[in-house]
Amino acid sequence: RLQEFVTVLVRDPRTQKEDSWHSYIDYEIFIHTNSMCFTRKTSCVRRRFREFVWLRQRLQSNAVLIQLPELPSKTPFFNVNNPHHVDLRRQGLQEFLEKILQNALLLSDSRLHLFLQTQLSPEDMEACVCGQTKYSVADAIHKFASLNRRFPIEDGERKKEKNDVDSDSESSSSGLGQSDDSVSRGCKASSASEES
Repeated sequence: RLQEFVTVLVRDPRTQKEDSWHSYIDYEIFIHTNSMCFTRKTSCVRRRFREFVWLRQRLQSNAVLIQLPELPSKTPFFNVNNPHHVDLRRQGLQEFLEKILQNALLLSDSRLHLFLQTQLSPEDMEACVCGQTKYSVADAIHKFASLNRRFPIEDGERKKEKNDVDSDSESSSSGLGQSDDSVSRGCKASSASEES
């Protein structure tokens, strides 16, 4: 049995303009893994600091007994134009994710997988996890992967993916708040699409 690994890199900080006065930095989160818990084995998404803050709050509310790692502190003097500030924050975000990904309980939280492997907003991630969307967690991750052309999907995987989507959709579109079920679904949904 191969040792399971999850490699996470937070890299390529970019300044994004919100409007003429405000800009923010987002970071690319790159995941490469052979873990059964992950639907996709490789993914790339961009997230900003406030989305990390949201993720930490949601994980903490689901795993009350776990002491979650801290995010880099939100300093009032943070300057998007200061490469040193930006890189310190990038390192802090990477350490935060590395620690979280070592915790089996946190790995079972669907929000973490949506955060790492889709570009859904926090509101959409929340709705998806609570069963209020037409798509399931696995659907969302597959759909994002197929939109993200960097990692082409092989034909064999596409067929498997179609089966996953078919078998998943009835259970997830009931619209009932399936918070307990959907938390553990993060791992279950992915074992079907495990690559050999």
